[in-house]
Amino acid sequence: MKTFTLIILFIGTLAGSMVQGQNDSIKQKDSINTELLKNYNLNLKEIDQESSFDAKKKAELEKQLSTVKESDNLKKEALLLQLQALNDKEANRIADKKLRIDSLRSNAKSYPILGFFDDTLFLIYSSRGSFSAFERANAVNTRLRKLGDDFTFNENTLKIVENESAYDIIYGENILISISENDAIWSNENTKELAKLIKNTLTKEILRYKDETSLMTLAKEIGLALLVISFLVLLLIYCVKLFKWTAKKIALEEGKKIKEFKIKDYTLFDAKRLVSVITVMNTLIKWLVILLLTYIALPIIFGFFPWTENFAETLFGYIFNPLKKIGSGLLHYLPNLFTVTVIFMVFKYAIKGIEFLKSEIENGNLHIKGFYPDWANPTFQLVKVVLFAFMFVLIFPYLPGSDSPVFRGVSVFLGFLLTFGSAGPLSNIVAGIVLTYMRLFKNGDRVKIGEVVGDVIEKSLLVTRIRTIKNEIISIPNSNVMSSHTINYSNEADFGNGLIMHTTVTIGYDVPWQNMHKALIEAANRTNLFLKNPAPFVLQTSLDDFYVSYQINAYTKHPNQQANIYSELHQNIQDSCNEAGIEILSPHYRSARDGNATTIPSNYLDKNYQPPSFQFIIKQEGK
Repeated sequence: MKTFTLIILFIGTLAGSMVQGQNDSIKQKDSINTELLKNYNLNLKEIDQESSFDAKKKAELEKQLSTVKESDNLKKEALLLQLQALNDKEANRIADKKLRIDSLRSNAKSYPILGFFDDTLFLIYSSRGSFSAFERANAVNTRLRKLGDDFTFNENTLKIVENESAYDIIYGENILISISENDAIWSNENTKELAKLIKNTLTKEILRYKDETSLMTLAKEIGLALLVISFLVLLLIYCVKLFKWTAKKIALEEGKKIKEFKIKDYTLFDAKRLVSVITVMNTLIKWLVILLLTYIALPIIFGFFPWTENFAETLFGYIFNPLKKIGSGLLHYLPNLFTVTVIFMVFKYAIKGIEFLKSEIENGNLHIKGFYPDWANPTFQLVKVVLFAFMFVLIFPYLPGSDSPVFRGVSVFLGFLLTFGSAGPLSNIVAGIVLTYMRLFKNGDRVKIGEVVGDVIEKSLLVTRIRTIKNEIISIPNSNVMSSHTINYSNEADFGNGLIMHTTVTIGYDVPWQNMHKALIEAANRTNLFLKNPAPFVLQTSLDDFYVSYQINAYTKHPNQQANIYSELHQNIQDSCNEAGIEILSPHYRSARDGNATTIPSNYLDKNYQPPSFQFIIKQEGK
């Protein structure tokens, strides 16, 4: 509970700081505007004072001009020149004021005159006398609200009265708003024309308010709203009934029109599950239709009443504004889309051309010196990855939002994850590529990697899989393959004289080596999968204390059958030695031969064989 309270306090503090920051920003902006307008208003007072003085002087000159005699041309011409100078000065003053206001227009804050339904009628920028623009707007809004309650108001109620420096819009004895020369310049209008325009705007707004708030109008609007609500309720009732009917029809079609859905041999949905999925979709569509009908009806209902008319525009805007943005975005993106399509098509057909070359090399139709057929597919995969990466680099600037800081941040984050999160897999991929071009082995080869012996059944960029002679499948990461020694038994068997298989037999010194060579070569010749040419041969690898080591070597083209070949060879060695009368004993075996039977099986001995008897030799001392 304490944790929850702390979280709430933290969120409240954060929201408060955000609001305070926004308020500070607004205040700062307002202070800038206020300072600009303050400096302008100081200058404006001086200009207005000078203008007032010029106006009085102009009135005096005009009065003097009217009293000048027709015959006094010199005096008349002098007065006209003075009037012309004042008029030019006035024109220059207005032009200078307009330039000053134009420079302030982008930064100056305006205050709206709001209608009865909170729509903006016009804006006030400048102050008037001791009243600021804000105070003028508040005063006009307050007076306007009072006029809405005046039952005697008509289109002739408001009047325009000209005074020395402005045009006043009055009702009865009260001034509603004064339009000055500054207001006209801010609005880019003539002062008198602006006064007429504002008078007409205010008159129309008041009459519209009185019309739309009359009892007759309200009764009509309520009636229309009730009619729309009734129609909406009927639509919703029939909509619910329609979707109930479709749900029943879906259930009845189980096993008939709605059958199992398969992707090749895999049944993704059986009939019952597919009916459940379609029923759920039917329910979702029903609620979407209900929400859509309600969403369309609400703005229509709100639109009947002037107070809620803006709600209708807002609700419709939630639908149409995104659609406009999507349409506008698609329209503006079309040139980039064509560019992306052209780039994609170029790379697509380039990859197809390279794939054709790969197939030709694999099938042996195309020969490139120093390039082996088994390199074709991995090389194609590497080239394809490089081309896709290059294509993405070219397309990236044309993707929507590619210049967005968020998009760039996500790209950098993904690159960071790939760089630091895939160090192990990347090392295996690099090792897999190196192994491919080293051509150490291929699928089906009998190999020894480290201490693992078996047949290669899969060679990918990440791992090498081996099936051992015990039918075990062992996966070895390619980085481990690179760091271990590898023996390929199949390589010499496929391309040379054959793989040499060998085994060692230790026999005592009492057996002539010629007999032992003959017996071992005979055993090798009897083994089925050994080659007769090159012929088997024997090496005497060591002369130890109690025995001689004989190594029989023979060639084979079947390295994957090593276990069976060794087993058959050992059987044949036993048979050959027994037939030759050679005993295969333990290297440290010692025996007193007198009185003991030979270790050779009986079926290899003569029928009349008798174990020798013990022989004793007695020697007397001194004889």
